[in-house]
Amino acid sequence: MSAFQFRTVPHLISEPGASSELGTHVRQHFPAVRRALLVTDPGFLATGLVATPLRSLRDAGIEVQVFSDVQADPPEAVVLAAVEQATLFHVELVIGLGGGSSMDVAKLIAVLAPGQQTLADMYGIGKVQGARLPLVQLPTTAGTGSEVTNIAIVTTGAASKMGVVAAQLYADLAILDASLTLGLPPAVTAATGIDAMVHAIEAYTTAHLKNPLSDMLARQALSLLSANLVRVCRNGDDLAARQAMLLGAMLAGQAFSNAPVAAVHALAYPIGAMFHVPHGLSNALVMPHVLRFNLSHATPMYAELAAIVAPQASGSEEARAQGLIAALQALAVETGIVRTLREVGVAESELDALAEAAMLQTRLLGNNPRIVTVDDARAIYAAAW
Repeated sequence: MSAFQFRTVPHLISEPGASSELGTHVRQHFPAVRRALLVTDPGFLATGLVATPLRSLRDAGIEVQVFSDVQADPPEAVVLAAVEQATLFHVELVIGLGGGSSMDVAKLIAVLAPGQQTLADMYGIGKVQGARLPLVQLPTTAGTGSEVTNIAIVTTGAASKMGVVAAQLYADLAILDASLTLGLPPAVTAATGIDAMVHAIEAYTTAHLKNPLSDMLARQALSLLSANLVRVCRNGDDLAARQAMLLGAMLAGQAFSNAPVAAVHALAYPIGAMFHVPHGLSNALVMPHVLRFNLSHATPMYAELAAIVAPQASGSEEARAQGLIAALQALAVETGIVRTLREVGVAESELDALAEAAMLQTRLLGNNPRIVTVDDARAIYAAAW
């Protein structure tokens, strides 16, 4: 067996309603903390669901300010504005409460607020230096798994994104509370759920750092997600299914944080950056076409995953691998999610630009089981169009 390393968040709580005791949990872990910044987005703030965890913090004697200007695929300006607020308030703890973007911004505040580095110095792998502020994460979507990953993505231009990847971005505490996800509309539930499934599949088939722990987590994640996705899309108030989705997304996050994602994400990023398509939906749009492209190099692994998602698939490895892709596409149809690039405003004339932009995602493309050329990327986008 090959040597490997595995890292994740040291403390996890999975319990419906746990966010109502946020102050108690924070006080147990960080008894000296007096000032915190809670990071969220305007949409989640408008739901009113921030009130209970906020009250819990204040009841625990913690003074809290809220930064609620997070945007999807957060640009650098938003991150820097959040850091400025944290600095002026002299925060001692950062709390991410939201989707992947809010949690990514919370991570970056935690490492930037001490003032030891600039954001530009942190882009890449292992570039963060020194300690960070204490960090707590509460996801409000079952998708990114950002609450347990060491990655934060920032939009740096009209069609470009950069990643900060460092051990310091792992939170101290992650709390999974499905009551925070009950208000998600079916389209968002579907897109984020498929995003989490992509994380599991790409972690299981990555060309680098695949290991027994990440494999185990990816398989369990895929089992939970595939069994509950349609259920939560049909009945968004199903708390048990919502909690299962959160757990599945978190397990997938643990998997891909150690066994990194690949071409689905590489091709999804330009769609999000250029056409402002949510990250989960961008992944869903290209996923089946990238998987089909990878068949020549990943068929045995796809056949293994088919036993989870498409247990009815039988026959040769190739037949079972094809069964996995068909089952994933059938799931997408059942959720009612948008399935083509043209439906999100991409013109056929723009596929070349997407392909060129995808080739800049070298960190991700290097993990794919099959080498992707610019012509390959163009063909995948054309299949998704």
